[in-house]
Amino acid sequence: MQQEMHESDAIEIFFEGDVHMAEAKTIERAESRRIAGNILKGSLGNMIEWYDWYVYAAFAVYFSTDFFPSGDTTSQLLNTAAIFAIGFLMRPIGSLIMGRYADRHGRRAALTLSITIMASGSLVIAVTPSFQTIGVFAPIILVLARLFQGLSLGGEYGTSATYLSEMANKGRRGFYSSFQYVTLVGGQLVALGVQIILQLWLNEAALKSWGWRIPFVIGALGALAVLWLRLSMDESDQFKKMSGKAKKSAGTIKALMQYPRAVLTVVGLTLGGTVAFYTYTTYLQKFMINSVGLDKEVVSIINFVALLIFLVLQPLAGALSDRIGRKPLLFFFGVFGTLLTVPLFILMKQSHSTVAAFLLMLVGLIIVTGYTSINAIVKAELFPTEIRALGVGLPYGLTVAIFGGTAEFVALWFKSIGIETLFFFYVAACIFVSLIVYWRMQESSKNSYIEAELEK
Repeated sequence: MQQEMHESDAIEIFFEGDVHMAEAKTIERAESRRIAGNILKGSLGNMIEWYDWYVYAAFAVYFSTDFFPSGDTTSQLLNTAAIFAIGFLMRPIGSLIMGRYADRHGRRAALTLSITIMASGSLVIAVTPSFQTIGVFAPIILVLARLFQGLSLGGEYGTSATYLSEMANKGRRGFYSSFQYVTLVGGQLVALGVQIILQLWLNEAALKSWGWRIPFVIGALGALAVLWLRLSMDESDQFKKMSGKAKKSAGTIKALMQYPRAVLTVVGLTLGGTVAFYTYTTYLQKFMINSVGLDKEVVSIINFVALLIFLVLQPLAGALSDRIGRKPLLFFFGVFGTLLTVPLFILMKQSHSTVAAFLLMLVGLIIVTGYTSINAIVKAELFPTEIRALGVGLPYGLTVAIFGGTAEFVALWFKSIGIETLFFFYVAACIFVSLIVYWRMQESSKNSYIEAELEK
């Protein structure tokens, strides 16, 4: 009888254990779905913001004649590139304003505000009359719209990087935070996809006359849809658990200046990465047309396929960083970017081949993946919760404004004075500076503020 009771108790304990395990797995699955859902909502907003930003670069070859007086093609592209660079000047201001807002009022509130500003800028560009209709007011309105979009994007980067890093679970932060560049590149791909469709649907005259306005309308409407999604996002646990003492100094420059090494590390991390990224994406499209001599339609397809592969590489590299650390990937970018940038561009210019241009662009993007896939999580791991959005965004925004936003303009300027090759050396030199920073910095995944705060 006693043996039967023991067997009964054992069976009951066994089944209770099964029930508890089942409940734990159910809770774990629900939490995983919650994390994935929030990251999806945040990422879609990031994609639309970058779509709106890149549509300008993708369609500059068509609308440059609409906003500026008649002149040679290189001159008009220089004007549009200059405004592209001017938009970047607002990014540090956006990082400061929106980063402070995100650290004080929450990541969700800041992300919602930034998408609203970006949508407004796209709509303004879409409806602005041409230079032939309103004269000098056309480029003035274009500049103002890009300034507001730069403000929005400056706030989006730091806040988005912070949100994705905080929402991800331990051991998968590299993977989940890599979706910032998945959606960043996704925005560029959607812009290129729209460009390819319009090129097939409309002739060049129609695109230059009115067709270029369509993608800006799409961007404004897409932003409104994403705004609704962002309103339903959860706030990150790190922000909700921030102490009262931390809240008093949240988002202030004074608090940020207590971490000078981290600020300088973000600047050094960003320098080579942003120059390389904008060179291999935004500028390379013009380079293939003006210097390699390929057709616009062919260049659009090359860019689309290469960037699609680049997009797929981001989460793979992000997941790899969760296993081997962040520094090995940064070293990969730094070493090969320094050594191969000049040969890649010289070979592309000399080949005049579609296949060679595609393969060389792909090699460049594979190298850049070492930076793009993990830059968000590396920067987020350097700062505590109360200044994380500001700390990630402000030094990044300043560096991108000075170096990333001007990359295309510098390249076109070198071309206009007949020494385009020097630009390739300039890019390699910027990457080398970042390589020195990667060598001197600590492994951020082992000294992460995010993990340290959660363990308290």
